[in-house]
Amino acid sequence: MTDRHCGECGASGPVRFDNTDFVVEHSGLKKSVAGLSGWRCAECGEIEFDADSARRYAAAGDELVLQAREAERAEIRRIRRKLGLSQAMAARLTGGGHNAFSRYERGEAVPMAAVVNLFKLLDRHPELLKELIPS
Repeated sequence: MTDRHCGECGASGPVRFDNTDFVVEHSGLKKSVAGLSGWRCAECGEIEFDADSARRYAAAGDELVLQAREAERAEIRRIRRKLGLSQAMAARLTGGGHNAFSRYERGEAVPMAAVVNLFKLLDRHPELLKELIPS
């Protein structure tokens, strides 16, 4: 019998699991992490990993975040070029500093979601660019 309690719902007696595979997901990307151990709450399903398992699970998640950022950088660059915008023009369009897009495309800064969403919209509807940039 254990005196452990679930950190999420407070139920007593989370169930031990060992050598279990989990899938980490982020922005549509997935990565399997094998052989994790810890406790699972029978009431709410909350997972608490052992220290080593938590480190490995977090490292896999971090890897996915970096992959997603790289894909986002490439997508913003592709769309900006498709629209025929310089980095400075794109920065003015989104209200960023004069070198914002240079920093986004080099991975030195992460664009706000509004910037990414605007460029995804313009990718699908490039004709809307003329509404945003006066002739």
